[in-house]
Amino acid sequence: MDVKVFQTFLEIAKERHFGRAANNLYITQAAASARIKQLESFYNVSLFNRDRNNIKLTSAGERLLVYAEQIVQTIVQSKSALALTQEQAIQLVLAGTPNSWDAFLHNAFGVISETFAGYSFSVETLGREQIVRSLLDRTLDLGVTFDPLKTEEIHSAIIAKPELVLVSSKLQSKSQATADNYIYVDWGTRYAIEHTERHHDIPPPVLRTSNGRIALDFMLQKGGTAYLPRAMVEPFLESSQLFLLSEDDSWLRPIYLSYRKNSPNIDAIQNLERLLTQTEPEAAFVIKQAGES
Repeated sequence: MDVKVFQTFLEIAKERHFGRAANNLYITQAAASARIKQLESFYNVSLFNRDRNNIKLTSAGERLLVYAEQIVQTIVQSKSALALTQEQAIQLVLAGTPNSWDAFLHNAFGVISETFAGYSFSVETLGREQIVRSLLDRTLDLGVTFDPLKTEEIHSAIIAKPELVLVSSKLQSKSQATADNYIYVDWGTRYAIEHTERHHDIPPPVLRTSNGRIALDFMLQKGGTAYLPRAMVEPFLESSQLFLLSEDDSWLRPIYLSYRKNSPNIDAIQNLERLLTQTEPEAAFVIKQAGES
């Protein structure tokens, strides 16, 4: 079955309109209809209820939706992998949670790409549960998170321990800072437990986010206080755009690299793991520039 048939099905399911879907795919409406008929004939089911101005998925169409997405994703990734040149004999797909990119991966990936010349990488930002699913269904080689992935088929190991520090847009006491425009950044499950133990009496935060850059941007624009990686805020501390409130309140948070134990690229992955354990957290290039300016 041609992957274009499944792509057409997904586009019509999204648009709920044959004409718009056909335009998006740069094909005729007749061609789009023919592809759906081919798919319905193959599965011997109806995939859409076709009212004049109301296209809806049937129950069979709803069930096929998940499989179609997986089929298209797998075929696209396999074509990409097989298209690699001899100089790029290995392709690795890496994903990290938003907070792991903020605290470590932005700089670490630069080190990876320089050291592993000849490798081809695909990188993404995904949630923790998406990373687990993608590792298990083999569409992802490596996942980076602030929590270990406790699954039998997956190996998780600590690769870094970035330091989180309490910083504020004003030079003030810790009690004042946490009572005024406090921003809660999600640095993992263990962090949430420890944060509750340390700060059980502070008011509800003005902002909650799993993205350190969102917190940083909000602080620089509107003011506030948050725990952020020292490497991320160092340029802003040096330029007095932010202030370190208390060294005593800093703590180290482990970052985990996870991968399938039986991955066909296990040697390359373990080489990368060794490199990452030797890589120090640093601010991303654009953050260094922003702090300097």
